[in-house]
Amino acid sequence: MIKFLDLQKINQQYQEEFQQKLKLVLDKGWFILGDEVKTFENNFADYCDAKHCIGVANGLDALVLIFKGYIQLGLLKKGDEIIVPANTYIASILAILQADLVPVLVEPDLETYNIDPDLIEAKISSKTKGILVVHLYGQLANMNKIIEIGYKYNLLMIEDAAQSHGLKFKGSHTRGFSFYPSKNFGALGDAGAITTNDDALAKVLFALRNYGSEEKYHNEFIGINSRLDELQAAFLNVKLPHLHSENGIRRSIAKRYLSEIKNVRIKLPSWDLSDNHVFHLFVVRTADREALQAYLKQNNIETVIHYPIPPHKQKAFANWNSLSFPITEKIHKEVLSLPMSPVMTMDEVDYVIKILNQY
Repeated sequence: MIKFLDLQKINQQYQEEFQQKLKLVLDKGWFILGDEVKTFENNFADYCDAKHCIGVANGLDALVLIFKGYIQLGLLKKGDEIIVPANTYIASILAILQADLVPVLVEPDLETYNIDPDLIEAKISSKTKGILVVHLYGQLANMNKIIEIGYKYNLLMIEDAAQSHGLKFKGSHTRGFSFYPSKNFGALGDAGAITTNDDALAKVLFALRNYGSEEKYHNEFIGINSRLDELQAAFLNVKLPHLHSENGIRRSIAKRYLSEIKNVRIKLPSWDLSDNHVFHLFVVRTADREALQAYLKQNNIETVIHYPIPPHKQKAFANWNSLSFPITEKIHKEVLSLPMSPVMTMDEVDYVIKILNQY
């Protein structure tokens, strides 16, 4: 069976360094906000060309805290509207709601699956105060157009970078990251971070993640407990130097898929071969997804659906269930993610291509 993502094999190559880090943390006896977290925050900020990195417990918390930080700074208030893609993982929308803000859904571009900039302005109202951009599947959204809109309407620009570790884009925007184990840059458990060039926001975020406290037992804000674990930070410090090369392997596999899969029943993703995609996922579309997935399973190829149900059709959002977002619904009905990881062999890639061409 060709696994969709072989996490055991991915992390096996770092096992010796992981063991060394585990011993180091145990020997120090400092398990919360210690040297490994500080080192990681410095290293990841440098990697992202950002002034600040704030390590947090997970990717959802990263986004929630960004919004809560802007609220503390007086740049947002309860009931403000945030533009967000209709086609995204539900966490993007949950973060807005958990900060007592109002998500306003915008359809994606069918070629890139990311938010369609041409549809944003029609959704902007007097209550709109920000745009949450999602770089879905690892592909950079059309930031130039989106930033123009942001400047025009004086909107905050926040990026959900949970699936796009390693994407480089010049700008002073604030980003939320997830290091869930299956990400291109994954920990061995839940972990996340925020990067920003905003000094005032960073100062607030460092406190908010730690009960609202800058100094122990002195609580300036109503914060939460969302700290990057010392041990997870240690593991991430081991893996960070390899992220660029592993993304390169993903791109090389994607190039082969795009040039060698030739089947009219399968719609391949759009990519201009630039560095604007890190292929967290390689997502194809097909009219009869169940048949294709069953065929691949019969041929020992594991696939995953990201995601079967769009957010506005989820039971949790019953008040949205009657809304119509036809492009989003089409995407969620047709997408299928093929095996993609930095530990795939060329023989495995050959086999996936062969089987798909025979479908």
